Amino acid sequence: MRYLTIKKMYKNKLFILFFFLVLLTNGYSQRETTKNLPKFEHRFMHFGFLIGLNSADFVLKRFPLDEINPDTLYVLEPKSAKGFNLGIVSEMHLGEYFAIRFTPNLAFASRSLEYTFETFDGPKKYSKVIESTLINFPLNFKYKSVRVNNFGAYIIFGAAYSLDLASNAGAENFSTNQNDVVVKLKRDDYLGQLGFGTDFYLEYFKFGIEIKMSYGIRDLLDHDNTTFSSPIDKLSSKMFLLSFTFEG
Repeated sequence: MRYLTIKKMYKNKLFILFFFLVLLTNGYSQRETTKNLPKFEHRFMHFGFLIGLNSADFVLKRFPLDEINPDTLYVLEPKSAKGFNLGIVSEMHLGEYFAIRFTPNLAFASRSLEYTFETFDGPKKYSKVIESTLINFPLNFKYKSVRVNNFGAYIIFGAAYSLDLASNAGAENFSTNQNDVVVKLKRDDYLGQLGFGTDFYLEYFKFGIEIKMSYGIRDLLDHDNTTFSSPIDKLSSKMFLLSFTFEG
């Protein structure tokens, strides 16, 4: 039930952001203004940088409960947390409406898994926080709208390779203290991406706002048969990213 509530909240946030951008860009594009950077899109390539806010999470699939040996795990759910990204923008123009966009970035992210076990002494809760330092290499295709005055919009889709510098895959899990046992994640991940954004052509550079969702394809969990990994069939990544780009 809580998962459905969180999913509904995400959808509401995305709808509010999209509605705000539509209102903002509609008013902005209707004003007749002098075109800034009129030959910006006619170059072969351009570069810039981005700063962003992220919300990292997991998509979790549990093993079905065994009726002969009932699972003592009462609740298992992922919990998202906020982080930030810093990166470089490089874009190769393929005409008026298409471009290939490469935006390698460094992301500081955190997420957790919340466990509640049924014991003879009552419910026992554990929170396993997993912090990641990710180097992401996204390669996206960009489809742009017609530029109106100093405004443009676009949709973006593609894939990314992600390398977790803080991966704990090599950690030892021999402790008998459950608080010291870690949930181990693999270092490498592959993701599909989809998003949209807006561009504002200013006097000296182009400012952009981009919203993008990334969904991991790979099972990240290192299945080392601990109390915390055994109930999980598959654990994949999910990230919401709001980026502000500065391109010149």
